[in-house]
Amino acid sequence: MPLLSVTNLAIELPAPRRAIVANGDTQARRLVKGISFEIEAGQILALVGESGSGKSLTSLALLRLLPDALRIVDGEVRLDGDDLFRHTEARMNSIRGSQAAMIFQEPQTALNPVKNLMEQVGEVLRLHRGLRGAELRAQVLRLLEEVGIPEPEQRLSWYPHQLSGGQKQRVMIAMALACEPRLLIADEPTTALDVTIQKQILDLLKVLCRKRGLAVLLITHDMGVVAEMADQVAVMRHGEILEYRPCKAFFQSPQHHYSRQLIQSLPRRQYREPLADSEPILKLNNVRVWFAQRKGLLQRIHGYTRAVDGIDLEIRRGETVALVGESGSGKSTAGRAILALEPLASGTIHFDGQRIDNLSATAYRPWRKRIQVIFQDPFSSMNPRMTIREVLEEGMRALGVGGNSKQREERLRALLERVGLQADHLDRYPHEFSGGQRQRIAIARAIAVEPELIICDEPTSALDVSIRGQVLELLQELQREMGLSYLFITHDLSIIPLLAHRVAVMKNGVIVEQGPTADVMNNPQQDYTRELLAAAPMLEQVIEEDLDPA
Repeated sequence: MPLLSVTNLAIELPAPRRAIVANGDTQARRLVKGISFEIEAGQILALVGESGSGKSLTSLALLRLLPDALRIVDGEVRLDGDDLFRHTEARMNSIRGSQAAMIFQEPQTALNPVKNLMEQVGEVLRLHRGLRGAELRAQVLRLLEEVGIPEPEQRLSWYPHQLSGGQKQRVMIAMALACEPRLLIADEPTTALDVTIQKQILDLLKVLCRKRGLAVLLITHDMGVVAEMADQVAVMRHGEILEYRPCKAFFQSPQHHYSRQLIQSLPRRQYREPLADSEPILKLNNVRVWFAQRKGLLQRIHGYTRAVDGIDLEIRRGETVALVGESGSGKSTAGRAILALEPLASGTIHFDGQRIDNLSATAYRPWRKRIQVIFQDPFSSMNPRMTIREVLEEGMRALGVGGNSKQREERLRALLERVGLQADHLDRYPHEFSGGQRQRIAIARAIAVEPELIICDEPTSALDVSIRGQVLELLQELQREMGLSYLFITHDLSIIPLLAHRVAVMKNGVIVEQGPTADVMNNPQQDYTRELLAAAPMLEQVIEEDLDPA
């Protein structure tokens, strides 16, 4: 008997009351359309598909965590033969975390901002296993070490806002694994992780899966991860499962045209040639960003965290430079320093020949139009009370872009369509979109003011492979049309050959290696670069191995 059995699961969005009153329309929207699948103990099922296909809704429904606006209208979910839909909410509270656990897609919104790491991870162990005192502290430390949190003893008192995106995701994974559940639902568990930590986490999940007989539902858009991890693959689109097969058979001969489209949309190793030498549009010289460590009642400085510790970097007009490295290596901090969101401890930053690091907030404002950013977490970078129209139009109004209201309206509609959304989405709010759709809105907001340089901080991390391919093509098209330059901060090494002219590898606040993409990827000079490349799942190699009759 399978450990998890899902039969004919259907989820609906009831017709809004105002629609019934206005025109008598009582038609509910079916979001998940009677799907079925099973997971054996010790097996991993990968659920793949584009954003908005119903993957995350399915995962929430399994643990009865759907929003109140949605309802389960049909189906059965059994965990080791136990029908979860028949339990009271009190009984489900005892099951969640102990027998079944979930790693959510967006740790920023899933973690409690007013609780430190000791309280967040410890709460799970205290409620489900009754641990207290020194025993609780020791177990929390062990979990944080297991998922790769550096210096866990010091970070027990840290809060979520003090962690990088990847570190927050690791804390979520530690919380999910704390009570050794039998079912683990992992909704994009490695999206924000660098490749070395991703490999550690995936290897850990594989070991736990086999050793404990853990059933894993892995929701991911990374086909390299699917190829390396999954026993079974289910392809989902528009609320339906289109293809459900063993992993090896799926990659050898995908049956559905949408499955073939997913695999064909993966980036290939086609290196971009370096641009001819020219005057850089952006130049960083010996840039340092240090954060003071304060202790005691008077909060005196007792040392510094050297987030960026003396880097030199140049970006030419029309060039893409990829900045790669582990979470916490200083990549995002370097990007924030360019945007004048972090003060420099020393060094200089020049843009188009003019020094900009020493400008006041007022003096820097005209540069905001020329230098834009796409943040890693689109949900936290948008005002939840603003519609998408207001989110996109705010920067255009502030910086005097887009003409009159009618011209801005036309531009807003064109922007949304260009990033793969519909013009009638303008009057919706951020919470009404999936993670990938929110990231596309963030990209539209960045290009709305016609910048010259865009700092791209993991802009494709939340996107499924087909949309990711479209976004990368869009960024390249914009680069050709407008001469845009990109600083592309990423941990996804598979997209670098297609996107970047040059690569800079960052570790512990310093750039340890940089050069043309083909040189760095094919002939790395530093051990750390070789480690990064070895840890990255290369789907092309997996497919070639699968297709090899030997």
